[in-house]
Amino acid sequence: MSHSLVVTSNMVKVAALAAAAVAASLGAYVTASRETLVSRLWRRYVAHLDATLRMLFQPEIGRRIATAQAVGAVAVLVAHLATPIRMWWLVIAVILVAPELHLRRERQQRVARLEKQVDGFVVSLANSLKTVPSPAAALQATAAILQQPTRQEIEYVLKEMRVGSTLEQGLVAMSARVKSRWLDVAFSAVLIGLRVGGNLPVVLERTASTIREMNRLLGVVRTKTGEGRMQLWVLAGFPFLMVVAFNGVQPGYFDPLQDSFVGQLAVGVAATFWISSLLLARKVLTVDV
Repeated sequence: MSHSLVVTSNMVKVAALAAAAVAASLGAYVTASRETLVSRLWRRYVAHLDATLRMLFQPEIGRRIATAQAVGAVAVLVAHLATPIRMWWLVIAVILVAPELHLRRERQQRVARLEKQVDGFVVSLANSLKTVPSPAAALQATAAILQQPTRQEIEYVLKEMRVGSTLEQGLVAMSARVKSRWLDVAFSAVLIGLRVGGNLPVVLERTASTIREMNRLLGVVRTKTGEGRMQLWVLAGFPFLMVVAFNGVQPGYFDPLQDSFVGQLAVGVAATFWISSLLLARKVLTVDV
């Protein structure tokens, strides 16, 4: 009899949570449909997600991602109100921040792959210019032999040229879209060569050589600072490992830090010093070549 009561109680809680999540979703939809501060922030966030996805050449599903985040955060909050969940605020923070961090990491990895291929792209363009007099035709011939994601970016430039943009406008737009200093260097050489004239293939070959040398120096710097970056990762993850270890040995060890104002204040001060130390260490390890 008691088992059936427990099952019934759990089913009621699940139904209540589902109803609360649906109600919160409908409320968010109604709020976002009107012209309010929340709706403006919502549209701005969705537009930011769509712009990031567009730069990654992925489907623009920013509204779906934002809706899933809102529903997930509300579901965790309602679940916490029904049955208290430890560190519930951390779960909500992860739900709200994880997509942005993932897209930013994808963006950084894409730019890194592009930067590794810049010198090869410049050399290929220089070789094409030796046989094809038109820079636009040389760029089109080069696109077929490029690797991803450089090929994807160059094909996008060619599509823009087909609808009326010039070669200079397409390259400038690509540089603004990618935001890579090595790509800016390469495109600056191309644009200056197109406007001033001269032996553009030779200029591009020298530019590619300079980029390769700078990449080699960057590799040396990364190797020398690798140990410091590893220490930074240890410093970043050590507090979480300590919390998990102490809770595993003695459950509820950190309850006083959550249940009292003094404990919450201590956590806030410690988190401030922890974040400050990470930022300071990151600044020290950032070497500009």
